[in-house]
Amino acid sequence: MDLAKIRGELDSRLPGHSLPQGLYNDPAVFAFDLEAIYAQSWLMAGFTCEVSEPGAYTSIKVGPWPILIVRGRDGVIRGFHNSCRHRGAVLCKEGQGKSPRIVCPYHKWTYNLDGSLMSAARMPDDFDKSDHGLRPVRTEVVAGVIYICLADNPPAFEQFRAEMTEVLAPHDLENAKVAYSEVLLEKANWKLVLENGRECYHCQASHPELSKTFPVGSGAYFDYNGAEFARIFDERMVELALPSGPIGEDWWQAVRFPLNPGMLSMTMDGQPASKVLMCKPGGGDIGSLRWALEPHSFAHATGEMLFFFSAMPLTPRETLVTAKWLVHKDAVAGVDYDPATINEPWHSTNIQDRDLAENNQDGVDSRGYVPGPYSPEAEILVLRFVDWYCNKASAYIDGKLGTKGRLHAA
Repeated sequence: MDLAKIRGELDSRLPGHSLPQGLYNDPAVFAFDLEAIYAQSWLMAGFTCEVSEPGAYTSIKVGPWPILIVRGRDGVIRGFHNSCRHRGAVLCKEGQGKSPRIVCPYHKWTYNLDGSLMSAARMPDDFDKSDHGLRPVRTEVVAGVIYICLADNPPAFEQFRAEMTEVLAPHDLENAKVAYSEVLLEKANWKLVLENGRECYHCQASHPELSKTFPVGSGAYFDYNGAEFARIFDERMVELALPSGPIGEDWWQAVRFPLNPGMLSMTMDGQPASKVLMCKPGGGDIGSLRWALEPHSFAHATGEMLFFFSAMPLTPRETLVTAKWLVHKDAVAGVDYDPATINEPWHSTNIQDRDLAENNQDGVDSRGYVPGPYSPEAEILVLRFVDWYCNKASAYIDGKLGTKGRLHAA
């Protein structure tokens, strides 16, 4: 990997503009992004309700890397590299499950739920099981949400934990369940998928279903230009003691914002998708709490539901998008919510965004592509994301290059 070349691409970017072509389609840059960005960042990996009992696990992938998240007998949620310490076989296939222990399907090496090796048949007498436990992944839980980081020295997490606990706790995600989920393959670089998801410049024309409830005309970072309904909403949130922000650091942001006047949720008709509330203050009329993590996710929590979006890179021109819809665990499918329609309008929005991102990739691959300027009013979060990417990528390269631009010895 030629880090000096990648640094040259980063340095050639004009301030306020999209990225040079190679940063969107070069296989070497893609490999760099996996290590410098995804392996060094906090990622939103799932929800505690998905591993609600001891022995429950969820298996996911971060790019090509399999990760296992398990709730132990002590109730603690832990993350591990999903790779047997014998010959590296994947221990649990992608998805959810439950088991009293973790058993490798290859040679039956067996691990306790805390990752320690329990048994390994036919190994010599001097074999030390304590040296062969599963390799841990840094794992944090905040208000019912699971976060992981694959780095040896993860970014500081304390401010995120404190501020997100305060704003998200009223939504009671510890008592949620996944009502619906879907996975989409988007034939576009992960950065183009994220750029599309960080702005609503395109929403009015491309998302007619979402536009009924989502304030697609708001400027900057949910700026309503002094609109009366927005002022009233802010005052109500203060009265309800619901923290609204905005809060954040360079790698995350969160804010509670009002939906369009008269709308209670981001559904097809603006009415709650479920009769059972997750956040009870104000009778569920609390707008949406949006929070987003660079490099891959965003979520919206309304009074009765949560929508989660995650983008994981597969190849230079392919990204796997996972979407989940959560409701209160006591909500009954077919009684309190309709499992056939709860995914709208976000399902349609995801399909529309997939088509936009793929079309964007085709255009970026053109011989005539030249990076263009972002709108400082309509694409402020896109600019924030791209600036963050460039800064994080440059910092990684700085840490690897010597004073004369040569790689430090491994």
